[in-house]
Amino acid sequence: MTKRSKVNHRQERRQFLKTAAAASAAASVPYFYSTPKTLADETKSKNDRVAMGVIGAGGMAGGNMNSAKDWVDVVAVCDVDAGRRQSFSQRHSGGKAVQSSDYRELLDRKDIDAVHIATPDHWHTKPLIEAMLAGKDVYCEKPLTLTIDEGKLIRKVQKETGRIVQVGTQQRSTFNLFVKAMAIVNEGRLGTIREVQAAIGGAPTSPPIPVAEVPEGLDWDRWLGPAPKVDYRNLPSQKNRGRGNTNCHYEFRWWYEYSGGKLTDWGAHHVDICNWALKLNGQTEGPLSIGGTATHPVEFKDGKPVMNDRYNTATAFLFNVMYPGGTKMIIRNDTDNGVLITGDKGKIFVNRGKLVGKPVEDLKDNPLPEDAIAKVYKNLPMERNERAAHWANFLHCAKERKEPISDVHTHMEMLNVCHLAGISARLGRELKWDNASEQIVGDSQANSMLARPYRSGYEIDMG
Repeated sequence: MTKRSKVNHRQERRQFLKTAAAASAAASVPYFYSTPKTLADETKSKNDRVAMGVIGAGGMAGGNMNSAKDWVDVVAVCDVDAGRRQSFSQRHSGGKAVQSSDYRELLDRKDIDAVHIATPDHWHTKPLIEAMLAGKDVYCEKPLTLTIDEGKLIRKVQKETGRIVQVGTQQRSTFNLFVKAMAIVNEGRLGTIREVQAAIGGAPTSPPIPVAEVPEGLDWDRWLGPAPKVDYRNLPSQKNRGRGNTNCHYEFRWWYEYSGGKLTDWGAHHVDICNWALKLNGQTEGPLSIGGTATHPVEFKDGKPVMNDRYNTATAFLFNVMYPGGTKMIIRNDTDNGVLITGDKGKIFVNRGKLVGKPVEDLKDNPLPEDAIAKVYKNLPMERNERAAHWANFLHCAKERKEPISDVHTHMEMLNVCHLAGISARLGRELKWDNASEQIVGDSQANSMLARPYRSGYEIDMG
């Protein structure tokens, strides 16, 4: 493979959407509407559609491509599982997409406008950074990183390259629920926020999972990638119902080696909304400390699990995150999934099914200003809702070279909190945090967990 030369960031960047979306909904509308001229209307011509390369061909990528199919064409797909990439190509390109097990072949292609990354969590940072350096705009699934230090590097490269990166936290584009809740906060209807709570549910346990033969077509070494070399494990479900237990597809999220468990899985959604509310309310400084309790299915020593044959992420937890001025964020598993925001004038609760509370009821007699939702959505066009709207936002911002609604910088602000919760959980103690230096104060062992070594041969290519 030819080595990619570094992008000259001062040269005029190639505009990858030639005639993509004009603003679809006027910025003054209070919720979300589609105008007659939509992204779909403007991408009917084959030449106007976005040529998309997909890295990671599982269910998340499939759902995203279904949401974006009005505007994009999948021209290349990469996955280390041959069966997955073949099935994905058939479903989303009629079998026409070029298939590969090495994503670098996809990044080398000049005809690809943008890249979608939907790999396991431990495989997000490396291809994202290399895609930006290759001159690609990227829609990357959450959580963006496995560690805090990876986030520092992503933010640095994004600033240097100017690439547009949307993080797949689609709740930021759910206009009738989460964005509306942020508008209520922004209009002062709750008063000064004193407490936010992210209830994200617990995580499963597993029995011992035996070493098993690697399935045909799966490149296990490449699936592990930057993570330590270990055996493939699999325990089929009884009577072949459900996914069973494994350290591979989907179930990777219950292993600290590849994920942060529920703290970064659902935490990346609800802690994000909590952080958004705090920033809108003027709490722009980062946290001071995080501590609490966590239950794990295995014993830990020096922050590492002592058993390697079963799930190891926290199954239950209750964390208090303290901010300047006494503001508190609670992260827990044991109440109704969603976000509770409490101010000195009232409180609201929002999740993917409801937005409730007296300040919501009061909207009947005292509605929000017409531009309230547009203001918290950065006055960007609003088309569709939820995941489709999140893709429309990404494509619009890539065309106009604007910051998307879920940018890497705000994402890492909140994901640092999730990662700190994970470190606190594994060490079993409170952590003090210096937000300016992004370092844990007075705890060298905890600081050593801000980064993880990459396995030889899978380091990030900064060339």
